[in-house]
Amino acid sequence: MLSVSQAEEIILNLVQPLDAQQDQEVVMLLTAIERILAAPVVGVLDFPHWDNSAMDGYAVRYEDVKQCSDLEPSVLEIVEEIPAGKEPQHFIKTGQAARILTGAVMPLGADTVVMQENTRREGNRVFILTSPEPQEFVRHRASFYQAGTPLLQPGIKINAPEIAVLAAAQCNHLTVYRRPRVAILSTGDELVTPDQPLQPGEIVDSNQYALAALIAQTGAEPLQLGIVEDQPEAITEAIAHAVATSDIVLSSGGVSVGDYDYVDQILESLGANIHIRAVAVKPGKPLTVATFPATETSNHKPVLYFGLPGNPVSALVSFWRFVQPAIKKLSGISHSWGPVFVNARSRQDLRSDGKRETYLWGSLHLVDGYYEFQLAGGSHSSGNLINLAQTNSLAVLPVGKTLISTGEIVQVLQVSSPIIKN
Repeated sequence: MLSVSQAEEIILNLVQPLDAQQDQEVVMLLTAIERILAAPVVGVLDFPHWDNSAMDGYAVRYEDVKQCSDLEPSVLEIVEEIPAGKEPQHFIKTGQAARILTGAVMPLGADTVVMQENTRREGNRVFILTSPEPQEFVRHRASFYQAGTPLLQPGIKINAPEIAVLAAAQCNHLTVYRRPRVAILSTGDELVTPDQPLQPGEIVDSNQYALAALIAQTGAEPLQLGIVEDQPEAITEAIAHAVATSDIVLSSGGVSVGDYDYVDQILESLGANIHIRAVAVKPGKPLTVATFPATETSNHKPVLYFGLPGNPVSALVSFWRFVQPAIKKLSGISHSWGPVFVNARSRQDLRSDGKRETYLWGSLHLVDGYYEFQLAGGSHSSGNLINLAQTNSLAVLPVGKTLISTGEIVQVLQVSSPIIKN
């Protein structure tokens, strides 16, 4: 049985990221949010586009004001007013100034802006009361970015700040990676969909829906293939179809050692290479990871297969710890595929038998700049889905650690944003 770190290393080594040439598509700017950039963006505009003022004040020649003071101000003639968005109409000569507003284009001849708080105006004259620094409050053309050089590099996720940059650069079309396709199937004769009446002994297939949501949140496209009966022929057909239509396949159930757990032997019969069969983790010990050989259908890349446990909490913990990093790497993100861990102070005693790396679910709070972990109430059984609601983190107890006492620091896997309390 592999350790968690060994399993993570094997999985990430198996992932071959999408190809920047074969696996790209062009999208409009407003539909690019949370997509992964597949090609460099080169802007055609300088930033700033022209020399402009960083302050409301007066555009002047530094030589005219370099020795002025409150007692001996420089008195300049105001020849025009320049609001943002208007082109200056005058060349500033010795003894002249232009009233200028923030963001407005600097007039020719002027090289410095004096903020209005350091001036006094009388009619068409302005008294400069303080000597400024040379070129003060002037934002020079191309000082932020020079046209023709890379603006954004491939492999980054496009979020609101990048959208703002791209909009300002008038980049209306972007080349991004296509979304990875992740097929989901659930095995088990006992499973029914949420809209079916529940008969004695039956279980609602919550995994199909939870995994689809997690896949979409990770930026991939979930392909829901539904429930498959515990019949080798049906499972074989479903897996073969999933492999032919996706980049990653997730199945839940059928990977333990029960009489109806057929997944591993079916994978081998279909030509898969099984790399992982079990991991020393709790919950989630039964975990199958396999690869199917590259084909023309799969763009000449292996298809990665995850056989997740059927228990709902085990399936979700396995996704957060092992599947999500694989999807991130596959999607074309250039770095930071792995889980995000933080150190937090535990609000309760956290217990484990110490035999396997143990993940306890709960909520992460950010209190006055420090993280605190709140254990979810109720039973921490892998079959108890109810107290998983509002989970945003998993406390990690390493192998050999049976107790983390209240107030001690625990490593926490963050699965969504912490709750912020002041």
